[in-house]
Amino acid sequence: MNAIERALGILLLLTGGQRSAVDLARRFDVSVRTIYRDVDRLLALGIPVEAERGAEGGYRLARDYIQPPVALTRGETAALLVAQALVRGLKATPLVAELDSAEAKLLASLPRAARELFSQGERIVGIERPPADIFHTEPETAGPGDMQRAVDGFMHGVLASRRVRITHENPYRARVVDYDIEPHGILFDRDRWYLFGQDVDLGSDRLLRADRVREIEVSGMAFRPRAALSVQSQIGRAWLSRAMRRWEQEGEVSVLRVSATQAGLLRRDWYYRHALFRAPQGDRVEIRIPNVDPAVILPLVRWLGPGAELVAPQGLRARLVEELAGMRAAYASADEI
Repeated sequence: MNAIERALGILLLLTGGQRSAVDLARRFDVSVRTIYRDVDRLLALGIPVEAERGAEGGYRLARDYIQPPVALTRGETAALLVAQALVRGLKATPLVAELDSAEAKLLASLPRAARELFSQGERIVGIERPPADIFHTEPETAGPGDMQRAVDGFMHGVLASRRVRITHENPYRARVVDYDIEPHGILFDRDRWYLFGQDVDLGSDRLLRADRVREIEVSGMAFRPRAALSVQSQIGRAWLSRAMRRWEQEGEVSVLRVSATQAGLLRRDWYYRHALFRAPQGDRVEIRIPNVDPAVILPLVRWLGPGAELVAPQGLRARLVEELAGMRAAYASADEI
């Protein structure tokens, strides 16, 4: 019996209960030192073998480690491999190292021809990146964000029910803040991951962009997951509606008056649908947008076209008048030619 066969045999015996090194050495007719090396091999493979000291001690598998038999059809295996190929196309893939080992196990269960096909998932699954959003350009963070590391660390906290300590940068306010979070889930939106959990210090929900995380650490502090706290509560970008109401209180807003048709267009947009729409006055709808950046608001008004009026702020309105006058002059001169 070689070392690999013996390590597998030890694993099978441990699934039945605790065994001492002496018992295992006698069972496989090797030295106790050899059993120690075999156990080290199992640990290196990620098998959670635990050691108990004392006369009644020995080796056992971690209590929450279960190795049930899994029988998948060829179609089921292929479906899982396709799903894996999809998530690999994201900017960050949660628990990517664990995904690698799971993929290897799935591939090993397929016939050779199918295994060769699915070993290169990019051949049969394509991922198209979301297009650039010219109306919602966002400032870059000053620090080096690592979305993959942030997502993996957060997921390890979720799986272990351990708090995570996060250093997060907010480029809008030019500040870096430390958070102590009880992690509850992750949300994928527009090609980026968000980390969702309970802010321990404030006792409220917190949603943080993973690509703005500078540092993340899973702490030794355990917590009890709250069944009522679900990442599904953030679906539909409910967080963005709350954020816009807060931004309205903290800074200037742009006020637009548009037609009902134009308001309908903005209500279909992923971002502007969360702005404040005031009841129509006649056939006009007033929209309050917590942003006064000319590079954002002016192109938006021009895109909406005739019927859209920028009411405030006055400085931005004057700039739009100047730009439109310049465009009119350019077209007038073109007509003369």
